[in-house]
Amino acid sequence: NHLMSNPVIEVENLGKKYVIRHQDIAGYSTFRDALVNGTRSIINTVINPRSPSKKNTEEFWALQDLNLVINQGDRLGIIGRNGAGKSTLLKILSRITEPTTGRIKLKGRVASLLEVGTGFHPELSGRENIFLNGAILGMSKIEITQKFDEIVAFSEVEKFLDTPVKRYSSGMYVRLAFAVAAHLEPEILIVDEVLAVGDSAFQQKCLGKMQEVGKNGRTVIFVSHNMATVKQLCNKACLLANGTLIDIGEPGEMIASYMENTVASKTIDGRKNYQHIKGDRRAEITSISLNNIDRGEVIVPVFGKIKIAMQYQINKPIERLEFFVLIHSLATGEILSSLWQKDANSFVIPELEQGTINVEFANQIMPGKYVISAGIYDENTCVDWVEYAESFTVERAFNNGKRYDRRPGQTSFQGNWYF
Repeated sequence: NHLMSNPVIEVENLGKKYVIRHQDIAGYSTFRDALVNGTRSIINTVINPRSPSKKNTEEFWALQDLNLVINQGDRLGIIGRNGAGKSTLLKILSRITEPTTGRIKLKGRVASLLEVGTGFHPELSGRENIFLNGAILGMSKIEITQKFDEIVAFSEVEKFLDTPVKRYSSGMYVRLAFAVAAHLEPEILIVDEVLAVGDSAFQQKCLGKMQEVGKNGRTVIFVSHNMATVKQLCNKACLLANGTLIDIGEPGEMIASYMENTVASKTIDGRKNYQHIKGDRRAEITSISLNNIDRGEVIVPVFGKIKIAMQYQINKPIERLEFFVLIHSLATGEILSSLWQKDANSFVIPELEQGTINVEFANQIMPGKYVISAGIYDENTCVDWVEYAESFTVERAFNNGKRYDRRPGQTSFQGNWYF
């Protein structure tokens, strides 16, 4: 296929360095201290103008030595843990940020949808922003007018077309921004996790549109935490870790590699290094254990009992906590099942700064390796979401000692059978 070998993006030796400045953490300082310190820093600058204070700055490489070729028509998923460099790479590809080292060659117009609100002017109406965005992409007024009705229909915000977008909800914002980015026919469409805003029907509509954009020979770059979505949309995936490219290839293989290496690792003091991917963190999960096993592998039979204990701490005042647990396949990241405390009409009213919540259930999942995520809601607001926290294995046996019978399906239920 001639499309497959036609590079539209070439990334060579790309690096991005940030300089992090640390404030001196002192106690209360007097006016006299401030004067003395200010004078001292002026004298230091005069004596040695070229050397900035070493102890207060730290270099951080968000990306290093990245080489990547993306072909026309590729739908590339970028996966990796928080802090892997995904957003930095997208910002450089979208020309929002300059690279520190290396270079990028782009062929064609780039439309990017990175954060809710980028590219829109809050005081202008939805209608005016459609024309403004089209102009920024280099389209003529006639071209934009031809696409206008299609954009409005897709975004479902027709009623609010002449309202300033600062009054839009985040869902409406994303609908319109995505509709504009996808319909103004850029050669390269870059989409970050923003599709997590809005309802699932609209997300599916967006994925369908991105697939269509890719099949029309345009290039889509997509970052998501949702492995099932990456698998559904992308024909290629690349795995980033600590700012470097680990591998690129078929999405299923990349996801399996990511899942295998992403379950929370122990830090030096024996605590888990959890990935908190969402939430306002008024409360957070600090530790999770399965079947009271703190070290070593958790193995259960089919229909065997699983007990999950979650320790949490309260960071800011909060009235109620509702916990949930998700069970993913370790091979694909797909969510196979979930448990929600609210289904039991129960929630936690925190009385102390720390506490533990337990949930027990009979395992209904077939043999294989699995990983759990867990989190807290406060009614409809996400408070904390710990991704891929702990793993467990379901062995090829039933809890009554019978041999495993290779039954079909991913789960099996023990029904109440009677005549």
